[in-house]
Amino acid sequence: MTAHTHDAVPKPDWTAPTGKPLLSSRMMRATWRNLPAKQHEVRWEPGLVVPAADGSPLLTDHYFPRTEGDFPTLLVRSPYGRGLPWSPLYGVLFAEQGFHVVLQSCRGTGGSGGEFDLWRNEAADGQATVSWLREQSWFTGTLGTIGPSYLGYVQWALALDPPPELKAMAIQVGLHDPHALFYEGGALRLENALAVGAGMTYQHQGMAPFVRATLRLHRRLRDITTARPLRGAYVPTLGEVPWLDGAMTHPDADDPYWHGASVAEAAERLSVPTSLITGWHDGLADQTFQQFARLRAAGCESALLVGPWTHTSALQQGWPEVFAECLAWLRAHLCDDPAGLRPTPVRVHVGGEGGWRDLDDWPPAPLTTAWFPAADGTLTQRAPVESTPLTSFRYDPADPTPSLGGPLLSRAAGPRDNSALEAREDVVTFTGPPLTEPVDILGPVAARLRISTDTGHADVFARLCDVDTQSRSTNVCDGLTRLETAGQTPSEVTVPMSSTAYRFAVGHRIRLQISGGAHPRYARNPGTGEPATDATTFLPVQITLHTGSALTLPVSGPSTPPDAPESGRRADETGE
Repeated sequence: MTAHTHDAVPKPDWTAPTGKPLLSSRMMRATWRNLPAKQHEVRWEPGLVVPAADGSPLLTDHYFPRTEGDFPTLLVRSPYGRGLPWSPLYGVLFAEQGFHVVLQSCRGTGGSGGEFDLWRNEAADGQATVSWLREQSWFTGTLGTIGPSYLGYVQWALALDPPPELKAMAIQVGLHDPHALFYEGGALRLENALAVGAGMTYQHQGMAPFVRATLRLHRRLRDITTARPLRGAYVPTLGEVPWLDGAMTHPDADDPYWHGASVAEAAERLSVPTSLITGWHDGLADQTFQQFARLRAAGCESALLVGPWTHTSALQQGWPEVFAECLAWLRAHLCDDPAGLRPTPVRVHVGGEGGWRDLDDWPPAPLTTAWFPAADGTLTQRAPVESTPLTSFRYDPADPTPSLGGPLLSRAAGPRDNSALEAREDVVTFTGPPLTEPVDILGPVAARLRISTDTGHADVFARLCDVDTQSRSTNVCDGLTRLETAGQTPSEVTVPMSSTAYRFAVGHRIRLQISGGAHPRYARNPGTGEPATDATTFLPVQITLHTGSALTLPVSGPSTPPDAPESGRRADETGE
């Protein structure tokens, strides 16, 4: 880690400007309810020029309390502009609570100089901004960072070599690995890639251009995602976006293209107290869980909040909880006021029951149970005694299995009624008996599947669903993995299905749903072995599921379904 040394130099005098934040920010601020009372009036110093490491001008707005005294500083760096919603969410609200807030446009966005690149400049530009802060007379030397999504990535980039002034971070629905933003299990996360492309390209230009681009993408989404070849199909809608083309055409995480993209190592040696927030249906939730695990392993003080949110609703419907969590964390570590901290490091919302649960760690190390699909479409905890094919279905990339809800970056995310999806011939389900006791699932879920195909190339999508007493099937968590098979010999593949905290109520049933894809959430597998972005020829595939496949659930508390008196055994007792 680099040693930071700074010679004491006189700081220029600063006369606090009298300008108020934009009317649009003040109007949005007035719409929020259930937030802490305002402590200070806010003033605004817009359009400051901060020199990047190479001299490029980084445009920056400064929000501050209109009160005499010293206040800590929050740094917010954004590629999405400095207006709505960032100005009211961070500039106004946190300045009201007694913070200087520095809201900056990343290079190549929002009027800042230079050319935007998805990750290559954030560490150096963050360090340059801290150097600039040291020259400001109002900067006390106490710094925190905050922000969601890519605004979280820039925090991790700064934390690769944390400046001594950095005392706390608050990362909301954030990422540390751009490759994992675009790929899962070897498949392109197509819908997310396009959403990121639209946001990065247009949001910093203002709300009107961004809304128009979003609507245009929504109207043309089917044409873009079904084009042959897929590569470049977005250009008539989004324009030329070189970094997006690069991300979509480099699927291998070990490709030199991605060198330096992941900043995961920051969490492995960090000592800066860090608060993490995500939602069960956030497209970046798995990255948050990885961050928390690394911080805990490093002994870094950290907190985790997981709500019933998507990537976008965490900053909308969930904002009162998210704001309160971040404010308490920042006050504790920047203002020496721990009064608002909760007593446990982890708080999760438990789906199905609708309540919050405080935990000492995540995951909470529950028992792991295995549920086995059977040929009659049932799901049982009795392991099979013979090896036979269970079922077979045909996946046709020319008529791909559609995606429905789940962890996306768009408003289409979240839980949905899966009944119509499960009625398709290219979707198979296995369903357990009605539960006589509630079953609590807390932790990572996975499907270990034995698969054979007739072409050798396939994707497998696995989803955990809750079937209620009215036979409505609702998705809980899921995942997809790309695989290659040889002949008719089954290949064993594990499909990570993310994590959940969920209660299956009495009378409900646990369901495992399996298909050959979820389009356009994932780019369809052409079935030929060609890259998904370049394929023009599609080949249908027959996918066969064999006995020995299993759904593994991290069960906490009672778990005794009618047909499985042996349930609740530890994983090592069931052969997992």
